[in-house]
Amino acid sequence: MARTLETTAAGCPTRLMARSATLEPVPTAVVAAGSPVALESARRATALGLIEPVLVGDPAAIADSARRIGWTLHGACVVPARDDAAAARIAVALARSGDVGALMKGHIHTDTLMLAALDPKNGLRTGRRFTHAFHMTLPGSERELVITDAAINVAPSLNTQLDIIRNAVELWRLVGGNDPRVALLSCTEEVTERVPSSMDADRLTRLCRQEVPGATVFGPLALDLAVSAEAARIKNLTHPCAGAADILVVPNIETGNALFKALVHFLDAVAAGIVLGASVPIVLTSRADPPAARIAAAAIAQIVAGRRPSGTPGAPYPTTAANKGGAAPSLHA
Repeated sequence: MARTLETTAAGCPTRLMARSATLEPVPTAVVAAGSPVALESARRATALGLIEPVLVGDPAAIADSARRIGWTLHGACVVPARDDAAAARIAVALARSGDVGALMKGHIHTDTLMLAALDPKNGLRTGRRFTHAFHMTLPGSERELVITDAAINVAPSLNTQLDIIRNAVELWRLVGGNDPRVALLSCTEEVTERVPSSMDADRLTRLCRQEVPGATVFGPLALDLAVSAEAARIKNLTHPCAGAADILVVPNIETGNALFKALVHFLDAVAAGIVLGASVPIVLTSRADPPAARIAAAAIAQIVAGRRPSGTPGAPYPTTAANKGGAAPSLHA
C-alpha cells in the first residue's frame, strides 16, 4: 500500500517522512518486543511502510501485548528468546547475518542491548566508535538540527569526538543532503585554559580540516552563537558556522541530555534518536517518547539503512551484514 503523509503520526516531521517515502521497508528486529509500548511502535512503523517487523522476545508476552493493542501480528515474524540478554544476542546475530537491516529497542535496558551490539567477536562493530545522535525538528519551523552525543558517550576523548563528528556528518548527508556546518559547543567562543571544552573544540576544529572533509567544523561556540545569526552579528563573528549550525556537538553527555530535553519540553520539538557507527542503525526509544519521536526515529533508520553505500570499509549502515560469526536463527524455517 502506498504511504501518504496523511497517514503519519501527529506531529511527525513531514519532511523526514517524505524523504523516506520512496524507500522499501527495512527488516527490523524489535528487541524484547513483549510490551504494549514496544509493539505499538512496531505496529505504527509497519503501517507506515518503514519496517518489516521481526519481533524478538517471549512469544507469549508478545501475543498477549498484541491482543491488548489490537494487533493481529499479520506479516510479523516472531523469534523466541528466553530473556532480554538472549533477545539482544539473537537480534544482533540477525543483523550480522543480513536477515535484518536495523534494530529497534523494545522493553529492554539500553545497556543490555548495547552490550550485545558492542561484543568484540559477535557484535556490530565497524572500527568506528558507537555514538548517538538526536535529529531535532521544531513545530512550524523549517530548521532541522542534529545534537550529538546526548546518550552514549559520557565524557568523550578527542578521538571519540572525532568519531562523533564523522558519524553525525554522515547522518546529516543522508537525511539533509548537503555538506553540514558543525558547531563545537562550549560556554564561550574564546579559547581559554579555564574552560577545557573550549580548548578541545579548538583542537578539533584544526583536526577536522583533515579528518572530516566536506563539512565545515568550528568551535568553540556558545549555543547562541551557533544557532542565532543575530547573536553572531552582534558579536561580529562571521564564520560560516556562526548562527547557522546544522550539527551541535556537545562536550559531554550532561550538556546534550539537557539541551535536547529542553527543546522537547519547552518548545515541543521532536527528538528522533539513533545509534550510529554500528553495522546497522539502532533505534533507541524511551517509554516516555511520544509516537512522533518513535516514528521519526524509525524513518531515520530506514533512510540510513537504505541509502548507505555497501562495501565501504569501516563505515556504518550496510543493508546486509557481511560479517561472519554469531549464527542467527533462520527467519524462513
